[in-house]
Amino acid sequence: MGVFKAAAVQMRSGESPERNAVDLERLVRRAAAQGATYIQTPEMTGALIRDRQARAASFTSEDKDVVVATAHRLARELGVFLHIGSTAILRADGKLANRALLFGPDGATLATYDKIHMFDVDLDNGESWRESAAYEPGTEAVVTEVAGVKLGFAVCYDLRFPQLFRAEALAGADLLTVPAAFTRQTGEAHWHVLLRARAIENGAYVVAAAQGGLHEDGRETYGHSLIVDPWGRIIAEAAHEEPDVIVAEIDPAQSLAARKKIPNLKNARDFTINAGALEAPRLRGAAS
Repeated sequence: MGVFKAAAVQMRSGESPERNAVDLERLVRRAAAQGATYIQTPEMTGALIRDRQARAASFTSEDKDVVVATAHRLARELGVFLHIGSTAILRADGKLANRALLFGPDGATLATYDKIHMFDVDLDNGESWRESAAYEPGTEAVVTEVAGVKLGFAVCYDLRFPQLFRAEALAGADLLTVPAAFTRQTGEAHWHVLLRARAIENGAYVVAAAQGGLHEDGRETYGHSLIVDPWGRIIAEAAHEEPDVIVAEIDPAQSLAARKKIPNLKNARDFTINAGALEAPRLRGAAS
């Protein structure tokens, strides 16, 4: 496994998938020009749309989606691994999936991942989100190989569920991915610390391309795309909310070294919970 360059593309996706595809192409070409052979875009690269009717009119099946078609073409032309952090895809059953897609240097689709954890929250500033009202959650974690490393998928709110990342690390992932559209409020509070924690506790690189700024549909996202090394050090950051590209070297040997220093993946032990007279809590999402 050799050293390669990874890029995180920061975007401010609007409501038009066609316009967003143009922005995607410009930024992906910029990343490739800087030597990146793995390029990741944010969650909802295709469009950020609050209105239900507008979503229904804008999103389509994978074979007809403009962002998917653009990614196929760019990956093949540039000879890169192109990871669309996610875009809304119309499923055969008529429901929407918040879907990540990975394309290989020949343009072929290598893997897809549907976001598992839905962002259903009420924030202090009055923001209320019910992602489960718009999207069908995925049920399967995914690990695949990219440029000689094993890559584990996640999307945005998945970041708050460490058992997903631990399961992927135990399956061999040494590059964890968290494309996101974090709100400004939650990003300011938790973005950096959670990404660094996922890297540290799993001895893995974390690449997190983000949405940033005030979007057409009125939401505000935090930006600050990050690449974190397996020791928890931030090695690249877009320290703002503007569209941008960040690039850093990924050295698989560093993941191996971190796991040798702190062998917590090996040292983990099974355990039960003694809740006294209380009913034992049901464990959800725990890796077996």
